[in-house]
Amino acid sequence: MRVRVTSPAEAELTDAAEWYDGQTPGVAGRFLAEYQRLLDRLGENPRQYPTLRGELRRAGFSRFPYGLIYRILPDEVEVISCFHGRRDPRRWQRRAQ
Repeated sequence: MRVRVTSPAEAELTDAAEWYDGQTPGVAGRFLAEYQRLLDRLGENPRQYPTLRGELRRAGFSRFPYGLIYRILPDEVEVISCFHGRRDPRRWQRRAQ
């Protein structure tokens, strides 16, 4: 199934990668590689991750405190947020309405 990442989710991903890049060399690359693996898995089987609320699901990163918040639409998977687990969830919840 096709996976589409929204602009706000892309911006969150970029911010996270830039932050990791400033911390330790090479960490941003590992973060982005894990992100790509999650996108691939979403495209293969989007129902493998748990439901958060209503139609929304969360695919968690293994080595980073982030998750992809997404919904399954008839012809694609829509990623609405690349979200840090300790941030206020109202940021992505507003987008989901």
